Amino acid sequence: MAQTADDTMSPPETPTRPAPPTLPTKQLTGIIGALALAAFMMILNETVLSVALPAVMADLSVSAAAGQWLTTGFLLTMSVVIPTTGYLLQRFTSRSLFIFALSSFILGTVLAIFAPSFAVLLVARIIQAVGTAIVLPLLMTTTLSLVPVHKRGAIMGLNAIVISVGPAIGPTVSGAIVNAFTWHYIFILMAPLAVIILVLGLIFIKVPSQARKIPLDVLSVVLSALAFGLLVYGISTLEHLGENVALTVGCFVVGLVALGLFIKRQVRLTRVGKELLNLTPFTSRTFTFSLLMIMIAFGTLLGTIVMLPIILESGSGFSTLSIGMMLLPGGLAQAIVSPIFGRIYDRFGPRPVLIPGAAMLAAGQWMYVTVDSDTALWMFMLNHVVFSVGLALLMTGLMSSALSTVEPRLYGHGSAIFNTGQQLGGAIGTTIFVTVMSLLSTAKLEAGSDLAHALFSGAHVSFIIGAVLATIGLAISFFVKVNKTR
Repeated sequence: MAQTADDTMSPPETPTRPAPPTLPTKQLTGIIGALALAAFMMILNETVLSVALPAVMADLSVSAAAGQWLTTGFLLTMSVVIPTTGYLLQRFTSRSLFIFALSSFILGTVLAIFAPSFAVLLVARIIQAVGTAIVLPLLMTTTLSLVPVHKRGAIMGLNAIVISVGPAIGPTVSGAIVNAFTWHYIFILMAPLAVIILVLGLIFIKVPSQARKIPLDVLSVVLSALAFGLLVYGISTLEHLGENVALTVGCFVVGLVALGLFIKRQVRLTRVGKELLNLTPFTSRTFTFSLLMIMIAFGTLLGTIVMLPIILESGSGFSTLSIGMMLLPGGLAQAIVSPIFGRIYDRFGPRPVLIPGAAMLAAGQWMYVTVDSDTALWMFMLNHVVFSVGLALLMTGLMSSALSTVEPRLYGHGSAIFNTGQQLGGAIGTTIFVTVMSLLSTAKLEAGSDLAHALFSGAHVSFIIGAVLATIGLAISFFVKVNKTR
């Protein structure tokens, strides 16, 4: 194989991994389908409580600060578990990991249905997050391992629907359910769906095991949990920085120190094959640039989705259901274009997908900069469709491009890094958008502005920040290349 700039990190002594098993089309479709459905359900669950949170708070008599832990706790658990999946994907079979992930999710969902208190509901969300953290890297790794290279872009396009459409339509689904029933029905409807997906996985996920016994470095697990857990928590507390500066600063200091120690330890353990997370993929420029782009894309996605209901409901007076329906066309547009551009990726490579996708993402954010309290809801919908199509193109190209430069033996580690980046990007983006909006709108209110003008003034600056970040992502997209020999 020809050596390229993206290949320089492959150790020459690494043996060639046996070719992946050739599976019947029906079984391969069943495997990817079961994993994709599981991932879609779980990532939709990640944002499904955003609109339902006021109802949950009222029913369980908790404050907004406490209620926010249903989202923060979920993100924290994801950020702690995902870095360990590189190890888990080598140590256990795909089938056993799938069963564990779905069983955890079902347990958490059933617990949420009957939760008598907020504390029990929070525990239920944490259990759900454990399953979610395992399924996302499992989907990406299985696709890379079993799908032929010439069809990989199309399948990654379908996977992009899972990862990007799920969070986008979560508020729509929860808004409709809460409007008609109670928040409990979010989980009541989800439980049987999870059981059906588990049965599908049991039927189809039967592939030769490549699991191997490798030691678990406990210290690496502790450092990983401290690093990613404290960093995500620190990011989530930035909105209330003035209330407890010491806590936020302490989280960042300890988290960054733990991250430095974690990286140093992984580099040393990689030399002897005992690492928890192999960081070798970072020596690929394409992988690193793709990771930066996905963090920007996911950050602007979640930041926009979290902020829009706040400004539209409190500032413009639209109902929860109307806001959810406004977001729906963007999710549908993603579902339509992702497979199409996946095939374009397979035929022409990443640039015809990534560059237009980054341009549309940036255009959608700049369009949001122009909105105010008098903007019609259909204009928000148009902005969101442009933004969503750009996101779909990016997700399709980035997942394929990033992991195409990673050695097959490191697919699990590459997927773990990629998914960790998504969660960090989402947490950072949400915090930036909401914090900037809150601080500026509060200042406007104190200066005598009405609520609508104050909210949209703060949101205006948040959207400018998002647009600048998306424009940086557009510039980075020109440097993403794929080694065709993989």
